[in-house]
Amino acid sequence: MGDILKPYVPAYYGVVEKDGEKFIQMEDLLAGLHSPCIMDCKMGTRTYLEEEMTKDRQNVVYRKDLYQKMSKVDPRAPTEQEHGQAGVTKVRYMQWRETISSTASLGFRIEGITMDNGVVLKDFKQTRTKEQIINALTRFTDGCPHILEAYYNRLHAIKEALLQSQFFRCHEFIGTSLLFIHEKKGRVNVWMIDFGKTTGLPEGQTLQHDLAWQEGNREDGYLLGLDNLLAIFSATMAKHDGTAQPSGKV
Repeated sequence: MGDILKPYVPAYYGVVEKDGEKFIQMEDLLAGLHSPCIMDCKMGTRTYLEEEMTKDRQNVVYRKDLYQKMSKVDPRAPTEQEHGQAGVTKVRYMQWRETISSTASLGFRIEGITMDNGVVLKDFKQTRTKEQIINALTRFTDGCPHILEAYYNRLHAIKEALLQSQFFRCHEFIGTSLLFIHEKKGRVNVWMIDFGKTTGLPEGQTLQHDLAWQEGNREDGYLLGLDNLLAIFSATMAKHDGTAQPSGKV
C-alpha cells in the first residue's frame, strides 16, 4: 500500500475477525457495476514457485485427477510411465499446462471470461496464438474501439508503474493475474490481483521480470507477458478501427 503500485491493486482495509477467524478485508472491484464483462489473465511465463519443484522432487506424488485432466485435453501428452501409473505430479502438470497455452510462449494466458449476460467462457486451455487471443479479446470487448483503447492505456500505465516500483523489483510474481472489467457504456479498468504466491527476494537481490527463466534465477517473465499483451491489444484495436492509434507507447 506504500508503493507506486497502490492505484493498480484492490484497496486493503486491514484484518478483521469474525467468528474466531481472521480475514483480510479488501476492496470489492465489482461494487457499483451493472452487468460487467470480466476477464482474468494469468501473468508470467510460469505459475509455479521454484520451491514447489524442489518439494515435488523430494516427495513425489502422482495425482490421478491431474492425469485425467491432461489426458482429456491430449491423450498423447502423458508419457508411457504416466499412462502406466495413471498419474502425474503437480509440477509436471503445470509445466505441460503452460506449454499448451500462451503462458510459456507469450508470458500470459486467458483464464476465463464472464460476459455481461452472465455467460462464462472457460475453454482457453489451448488458446496460445496471437490470432486466437485477438479473437477472444474481440468477443470480450465486442470489438469496441473505446473499450480496447481504455484497456490499452490502463495496461500502459501499469507497466510504467511497474518499472518504477521498488516492490516489483524485490518480489517474484508467480500466479498473479490482471483482472479486466468493463461495462458496455461505463467504466473500464484493469487491476493486479492474486498475490498468494508473490514472494520477497533476499535483501539486495532484484529481478528484471523480462528475462528467460532458468531454475535458480527466479525470473517470472511478468514484463514479457505485459509487453505481449499490450502488442496484442494494439493489434486488436487496429483490426477493428484502422484509424485508431493507442495514446500510450510501449
